[in-house]
Amino acid sequence: VRVRTNQPQVELQNTDKQVSSGTHTHTHQLDVSVGAASYTDSSDDETSPRDKQQKNSKGNGDFCIKNIKQADFGRREIEIAEQEMPALMALRKRAQGEKPLAGAKVVGCTHITAQTAVLMETLSALGAQCRWAACNIYSTQNEVAAALAEGGFSVFAWKGESEDDFWWCIDRCVNVEGWQPNMILDDGGDLTHWIYKKYPNMFKKIKGIVEESVTGVHRLYQLSKAGKLCVPAMNVNDSVTKQKFDNLYCCREAITPTSFLLKRTTDVMFGGKQVVVCGYGEVGKGCCAALKAMGSIVYVTEIDPICALQACMDGFRLVKLNEVIRQVDIVITCTGNKNVVVRENLDRMKNGCIVCNMGHSNTEIDVASLRTPELTWERVRSQVDHVIWPDGKRIVLLAEGRLLNLSCSTVPTFVLSITATTQALALIELYNAPEGRYKQDVYLLPKKMDEYVASLHLPTFDAHLTELTDEQAKYLGLNKNGPFKPNYYR
Repeated sequence: VRVRTNQPQVELQNTDKQVSSGTHTHTHQLDVSVGAASYTDSSDDETSPRDKQQKNSKGNGDFCIKNIKQADFGRREIEIAEQEMPALMALRKRAQGEKPLAGAKVVGCTHITAQTAVLMETLSALGAQCRWAACNIYSTQNEVAAALAEGGFSVFAWKGESEDDFWWCIDRCVNVEGWQPNMILDDGGDLTHWIYKKYPNMFKKIKGIVEESVTGVHRLYQLSKAGKLCVPAMNVNDSVTKQKFDNLYCCREAITPTSFLLKRTTDVMFGGKQVVVCGYGEVGKGCCAALKAMGSIVYVTEIDPICALQACMDGFRLVKLNEVIRQVDIVITCTGNKNVVVRENLDRMKNGCIVCNMGHSNTEIDVASLRTPELTWERVRSQVDHVIWPDGKRIVLLAEGRLLNLSCSTVPTFVLSITATTQALALIELYNAPEGRYKQDVYLLPKKMDEYVASLHLPTFDAHLTELTDEQAKYLGLNKNGPFKPNYYR
């Protein structure tokens, strides 16, 4: 692979590493060791965290992060996030006395950001012990990881991990002498898969799994269908609060700062640009709404006729990708599937086409097919690459096809508060459930809890709920205090 940077040209090795992880394969083929071509944002120290011996101020070294000296900066970011996460803070205050997670040993694999830190510290305040790794090699906020390590959390993550680092960090969370998890909080299913693959006996003591993402939930349902799911699992992704708020509003707002990144690197204007969004689920809806507001001409691809009809009635033209691939200026994937954009599509794209992924997994864009000798990779800046064809045509690839809104952008803290509170309640429910309430299957969060999560966020808006009268409640056949929607409502 030839790579051009603003630094003197260097030869990089094509390592062709692949790590199988259940339903999808992570591919990370570019072994980058030069600062200008690195995804890590710490240019002052290129030493691998695995080669460092670090301790926090209390002498504890059970962590592996980029730089413990960034802890004060990370603590300030966490304190800012706390102000926008009212429900978690309320939950922490209400439940702290009774410690509903006392004795819980939670191993987690999520994005490590200031918002996740608020969740982790809430779980700790509720009595849990936590060990944590990152579910994405690019989304970790190094300063937040440092603050968590300084606070006594066993965190194994840094921005710019290699594939080997990724699995090593997960293993360090799980494989530790004298400590065994009894709860799993996962985002994508990699942690769950690793335990199944390497330490299946651990499931004898694990009470349940809480999974946040489409990808991870899909993998859990596959295990359940095959009869291999040996503990109860809570599907947070399909909870009403996650679908209606996180997936929609989070992605709608994340497109905007991402557009600023594109403007800085390519001087592109979104007004009038032709964009194809692959998938019209909640993530796709959020992306399309933001792009339409910026004046883009938006096309949608979709396999589901119901979502397709929604796209049409929202004013978007439904197409097949090959019908518009030659003319569009931007391609955004958000399906959760694999091989949505393949080499044939990439070859047909116009010069300067921007390609990116808003889905959780890195399988939607076939980036591996671009690792061929005839194509040149040129680093523009962190997480922005030009891939150049022999005739001079180039596309702009963001974050190597990985999750865009956390790799290149930021996400609104308030929306993440909703999901994080849902995760915390799911952990409490599974951990404290009497034996027999949940079997070895995948469950949705009870609607009563969904409504509780929503109610905890209403005071932020000085919002006042209307209460049903006894007569109205009887007429509707509802309890005055809810739940107000049936379990099948989404």
